[in-house]
Formats: sequence, structure tokens, C-alpha cells
Amino acid sequence: MSRIAIVAALEREVRPLVKHWPVREKEYAGRRFRFFENQNAVLVCGGVGPEAARRAAEAVIATFKPDVIYSAGFAGALDPGFKVGRVMEPQRVLDASDGSSVSLDHGEGLLVSVTSVASPEQKLKLRQSYGAQMVDMEAAAVARAAEARGVKFAVVKVISDEVDFTFPSMDSFVDSDGKFSEARFARFAAVRPWLWLKVARLARDSRSASKALCGWLQQKITSSSGESASESAEVSRLEALNPR
Repeated sequence: MSRIAIVAALEREVRPLVKHWPVREKEYAGRRFRFFENQNAVLVCGGVGPEAARRAAEAVIATFKPDVIYSAGFAGALDPGFKVGRVMEPQRVLDASDGSSVSLDHGEGLLVSVTSVASPEQKLKLRQSYGAQMVDMEAAAVARAAEARGVKFAVVKVISDEVDFTFPSMDSFVDSDGKFSEARFARFAAVRPWLWLKVARLARDSRSASKALCGWLQQKITSSSGESASESAEVSRLEALNPR
């Protein structure tokens, strides 16, 4: 059966999808990863940023030998017409750190990967420089890991913050492994009342984005399982007609 691997940054991005999936921990290259498995899919949340995504992609490829690996998760809008909850499969992914890019065999538009969360001012510059519609931090790193190991790469992203959304830098709440500390962030926001409305909006938009993304992923996993079952049935039928 065809195996789909999915690399996300944080569990909150995919919680509606994996909340009932069996989970097991495995070690790879001296690090432990939590793998969620269901049907023909396996998902790992590697952490925030390109290095965390690369490590997670390498771990899931080495451990499960997938046929295709998806970079899935939240992205920021660069196009003013892109609203929270819009799901997109970009046709090209560009790494802003070195200008390299990968083109896919389907999809539309351009996703640009950067190394930190983009502010509205940075989003404008990225839009002007590359003509991209979305920005994230992980897709280009997953693409590089897939290419190095000969695995088909795919990407699906959902808008979680629109082009004009402003918020303080989140970098200080992310550790060297790409793990985001929700507890530290909560303490930070609790003593800054001027952030409360933005925090509430961020939480609301994140829930909407997660629901839309997980709906897309579930449909993809289900359809892939159906295709694999049909292929297996056809192989069995042909073998029955042509016994050795």
C-alpha cells in the first residue's frame, strides 16, 4: 500500500486529524520523534523552522520509507486576497535563504520559505521580490530532504494569518529543537493586556486554519487508501485470470 508521510511543525496545526491516531516514539540520529499512524499515513510534528523540519523529514523517511512526503501546516498570506482557512497546494516552493526552488507536477502559485515569522512589512517585501502568495518556514527544508533521498515531495498549506496581521516576534518562545513553549508564551501574554485581543484572534484563526487543513488531509488520506485498495484488487484479479 502506498505510504504517505506528513511533516508538520506543531501538533496544534494537525490536532483534529491525529487526536485519535495511535502514537509511538522512535529514535533517529540521537533524537526521539513522536509518530502518529493511521491507515496508510504517518505524521510527525518536527518543530518550528527549517532545521527542525529537515530532521523530522529525514527521520520519517528513514523509519517508514514513504512513497510521498508532504510538508503540511500553517502559512502566512502574502496576497491580500488570501484569507484565513484557505488551503493551497503551491506549484513551486522557493527557499529565500539561497534562491533555490523546486517545482511540483501540480498545484498553483508560489510558496516562499523563510527562517523566521514574517512581519507585515516583510510580507510586502517577499510579495514584491518573488510574486509569492504564501510564506512559511519549513516547506523548502522538507523538499530538500525528500530530494536527497529520492522520495516524491508534495506540499499543502493553509492560511493562518492574513497579510496585515501583526504580532510580536515568537522566536524567543522557540527552543533550539524547534519546540514552541506554550506555557512561556501564555505567561508573556498574560501581563500584556494590549495583546489579549490579538491573542484571541490568533487562537480563533489557528482553529479555523487547523480545521480546514485537517479536512483536506483526511480527504487525501482516504482517497489514497481507496486508490491503493483498487490497485490491489486489480492485481489480484489479473493474477487469478493468469495463474502461473
